[in-house]
Amino acid sequence: MTSNLEPGLRFLQSLRVDGTLTVPAMAPAFTGFGDMPPVFATAFMVGFIEWACVEALRPFLGSHERTVGTLVDVSHIAATPVGMTVTAEVELVAVEGRKLRFKVSCRDECGLIGEGFHERAVVDHLKFLARVSAKSEQTGHV
Repeated sequence: MTSNLEPGLRFLQSLRVDGTLTVPAMAPAFTGFGDMPPVFATAFMVGFIEWACVEALRPFLGSHERTVGTLVDVSHIAATPVGMTVTAEVELVAVEGRKLRFKVSCRDECGLIGEGFHERAVVDHLKFLARVSAKSEQTGHV
């Protein structure tokens, strides 16, 4: 990991909410969501926050490094309808070895929709995949 990764790093990322990012769009995997309101899903908001953190970190990682999410502590306080743009703002607030802590928020065109903290860990990509493969072999889920 590049040694110049320090607290204070900020990154913004935006996306337009379409039907594929709504609560009912999750129904193929989680059937109970099929009749829910067609608004930006909390699960997709969390994924969007993680993606913003990944993109913020990308210039600082070696080619063999990736980050994995280890903690999500985020509120989702307002619904966002299809058609609106959502912006995630992430700020790196702590670096403790391989552990990275971000303060995060999401806003739509009307204001704050969610905020909190997200943590990621820097991993060696090949070693991580080897551990996952060993776990699959150990349980017979190859």
